Order: sequence, then C-alpha cells, then structure tokens
Amino acid sequence: MSFEIKLPLFEGPFDLMLFFIERDELDIYDIPISKITNDFLDYIHQMERMEMEVASDFILFAATLMKIKSRMLLPRPELNEEGEEIDPREELIKNLLEYKKYKSVIEELATMEGEELSKEKRGNITKELQALSKVDDVDAEMQHVDLYKLLKVFQRSMAKMAARVDETKHTVIQYPYTITQQKDFVLEKISFKKQVPFEEFINYKPDKIFVIYTFLAILELLQLEMVTIIIGEGFNNFWVEKTEPIATA
Repeated sequence: MSFEIKLPLFEGPFDLMLFFIERDELDIYDIPISKITNDFLDYIHQMERMEMEVASDFILFAATLMKIKSRMLLPRPELNEEGEEIDPREELIKNLLEYKKYKSVIEELATMEGEELSKEKRGNITKELQALSKVDDVDAEMQHVDLYKLLKVFQRSMAKMAARVDETKHTVIQYPYTITQQKDFVLEKISFKKQVPFEEFINYKPDKIFVIYTFLAILELLQLEMVTIIIGEGFNNFWVEKTEPIATA
C-alpha cells in the first residue's frame, strides 16, 4: 500500500508566516518567535524530505528568524537612544503587516478581475463572428509561413529550453548539530570544571557552524538558569559556570 503526501505551496516566506499566524490564531504584534521559528524550519525540512527545491528566500528568512530568536535570548536587551528596550521582532512585524496589506489588495483586484471576465461582451455579434473566423483561418496563416520563420521559431524554443536547464540550483546542507545536542555537550564539559572559558569550546572543534550552535545552546541554558556566564577573560571571551541548585529548607 502507498499513500501520497501533499505539501501546501506558498508564494514566499511571508505568505507562509501569515499562514502560521492565522492557523494558530496568534497575535501578529506579539509573535512567539521560538514556536514560529520551529514551524518554519519544520516546513523547510518537509520540503527537503520530499526532494523539493527550497528557494533561497526561504533559507534567508529562516536564518533571520534564528537571528531574532538568539537576540531575544540575550540576558541584556538592546536599548535605543531614549533608553527604551528594542524589540528584535519589530522589523519582522512591520514587514508582515505591509505584506498582509498588499496581499489583501491583490486578492480584491483578482476578485474584481474574475467578475469582469465572467461578464459577456456586448456588441455586434456578426462582426465578432467574422473576426473569430479570420483568426481560425489556418490556410490564410500558413500562406505567410516559410522555412526561415520556422527555423527562427525553433531556435527561440531551443534557447528557452537551454535556459531552463542552466537555471541556478540551490543545495541545502543538513548540519550534524542540534541545539539540544549542544546543550548536553556544554553541560558535560562544565561538569568536570567549576568554570570553562568559551574559548575552550571553540578550540574543541574550530568549526563555524559548531561554534554558532554551541553559543545558541549556552544562551538557552542561560535562559533556563542552568548556567551563568562571567565576562572578563580576554577579548570576546567569557567563563561558563554551572548554576548550583538552591538548597531548600
């Protein structure tokens, strides 16, 4: 027995985001960035499993969501010139509202176009029938066709086919790391020492993606109050220390 899975297609990443917001009845002005990021990445992974090509704008959007998520995990919020806290989701919300507005306008125009096309054109029926008969007069059209014109049409068709074959292809690489895996890795490292410098995690495996995932894992552990960080060991370095459980009386 076999079954078929149909994955809904969207015009772009903003279209997919609005679908998640409407589906889960989320507040567009207070988007749960962690949940929406996971839903977005799950959709991309489903496309990969079904061997569908993932457009570059979806990949860029996923990276932007992960960046916003990491900024929201920072213990010290960013402040503007007036000293007010900056919401990392502000630009995303603004772009979503703009896209939603233009999408609603396009839907209204499409509805109006459909209504106009469904109406019958009033006019001189005899002249309209004569015009249609001239369009369908194949013999009259073939009188003006010669070998040169046929070759030109063939050449244009082959050029279009070649352009389709030479289209840019995007290769999506699945990294062998997860945030959960790196959280376990960090907790294991700090279980042997009271303090571990971040530089030691980098030296363990000096790979850019490995370092990024490890840093995000430390931020999540910091939010869960499972670790603390102490700043002050060299340039762009800090200590990671395991949080001791509070003794209950």
